[in-house]
Amino acid sequence: MAEHRELVAELAAAARLSAPERLRQARERRARQLRSWAQAEREAPGSGAGRRSRKSRGKRVTFPDSVRLLEAAARHDAEEVRQLLASGVSPDLCNEDGLTALHQCCIDGCGDVVTALVDAGAAVNAADSELWTPLHAAATCGHRRLLQLLVQRGADLLALNSDGNMPYDLCEDEETLECLESAMAEQGITQERIEEARAAPERGMLQEIQRLLDAGGDLDAPRGHGATLLHVAAANGYVEAAELLLEHRAGIGVRDWDGWEPLHAAACWGQLPLLELLVAHGADVDARSELDETPLDVCADEQTRSKLLELKQHRAAVLKSQEKHKSLLQRRASSAGSRGKLVRRVSLSERSSRYRRELEREALVWQRRGSPEDIPGGNGAGTEPPEPAQPNGALGAPHTLPDLKRLRAASKCQRQDRDQDRDQDQDRDQDRDRDRDPEPFPAEPPLLKLTAPVEEAPGGKRRCCRVM
Repeated sequence: MAEHRELVAELAAAARLSAPERLRQARERRARQLRSWAQAEREAPGSGAGRRSRKSRGKRVTFPDSVRLLEAAARHDAEEVRQLLASGVSPDLCNEDGLTALHQCCIDGCGDVVTALVDAGAAVNAADSELWTPLHAAATCGHRRLLQLLVQRGADLLALNSDGNMPYDLCEDEETLECLESAMAEQGITQERIEEARAAPERGMLQEIQRLLDAGGDLDAPRGHGATLLHVAAANGYVEAAELLLEHRAGIGVRDWDGWEPLHAAACWGQLPLLELLVAHGADVDARSELDETPLDVCADEQTRSKLLELKQHRAAVLKSQEKHKSLLQRRASSAGSRGKLVRRVSLSERSSRYRRELEREALVWQRRGSPEDIPGGNGAGTEPPEPAQPNGALGAPHTLPDLKRLRAASKCQRQDRDQDRDQDQDRDQDRDRDRDPEPFPAEPPLLKLTAPVEEAPGGKRRCCRVM
C-alpha cells in the first residue's frame, strides 16, 4: 500500500519525462519489485528448495505472444525479437490500442528492431485505433533513417490518421521534412493527389449514406461507441456528408454512450464549419452529456470556444425575435374577433343616422304639406323649416299615433341642431376675441360641453284618435 501511494505521488513528475526516461524508471522499479519479492520468498517460514521446486513444477506464469513481442521491442532487445519471430510469432501482433511492435520501435527510434521486424514481413502500413501508421510515428518523432527505411519498404506517404493528418503534416524536423518531400516528389505526388486523398474518406461516407437512403436504412443507427453517422461527420469535419444527413432528417440530438451529441464532437475536434451548420439546424448549445458537460466544456482551443459563444448569442437573439413575432401574431389573431363587432357598431350608427334623417324629412312633409322643394336637400331653395304644427292645428285631418311620434322626434332633432349651431357661433366669437387680444401664454384646451337632452314639458292629455 505504501508503494502504491508512492506511485501516485510520482505521477505528476513522470508526466514531465520523455518516453525513454519513463521506460527506464519503470524497468528499475520492476527490478526492485522482483528483488523484494525474492527476498520475501526466502524469509517466508517453511520455505525451502524442495518446496520451491515442487511449486515450480505445479504452476508456471506465461504471457501472450503479443505481450512478449511488445515487451522485447520496448526493451530494444533485437536478439529476443528475432528469436520470437523465428519461433513463429507474428510481427503484426498488437495490444488493445492497435499498437504493434513496429509502431513502438518507430517511436523509440530503435533501428535494429525495425529492420528485424520489416525483414520478417511486418506490415509497414499497419494502423492503430487512431489510424496512425509507423510512418506517422517516425515523422512525428523526427527519425529520418527509419522514415527512409519505411518508404523503401512501401509505406504510404498519403496515409491519413483519424484527425485527417498525413505524415508530412505532423513532421516538425527540417531534415526529416525535406526527406519526406523528396520522397513525395519522386513518387509524383502533387497537390491534386493530396486533396483527393484528403477527400477520399468523405467520399466513402457519402457513398455509404446514399446506399442507406436507397435501401431505406436508418441514418441514426448506432455504430462504434453508440455514435451515428452525424457524429462521425461532425468529428471529422465532413461538411457535405453532414448536409446530406441533415437534409434527410438525421437526428441532430442523438446521443452516444457518453451522452455526446454531434455538436459535442464538432466542438471537441474544433470543426468550425460543422458548428455553424449544426447550430443553424437547431442543435442545442447547452446540451449536457453523462458527465454534465456542454459543448463549451469540451472545446479544445479558444478559437472554437469563441465561435461557439458567438453562435450561442446569435441563436438566443433569433429565438427572441421568433418569440416576439409569435406574440405579435397571437395579438393580431385575438383582435380579429373584435373587428366584426366594430363593423357592426359602425353600421348600426349609420343606420340610426339614416333613420333619423328619414324621420326629419317625413316630419317636414307632414308639417308643410308642400312640394319637395321645401324639403332640405330637395330641388327647391332649401328655406328654413317652420316650427312643427300642433297636433290638431291647421293640417286638417286628425293625426294618428305614429304621426305624433314622428313629429315629436323631428322637433327634438331640430332643437338639438339649433343648440349645436348656437354653440358653434359662441365658439367662433370666442376665437375672434382671442385673436384680437392674444394671451401671453397658451390657453388651456376648452372643456367639453355636455348638455342634457331636452325634455318636453308634459302637456295635457288630448284626444287624438278614437283609440284613446
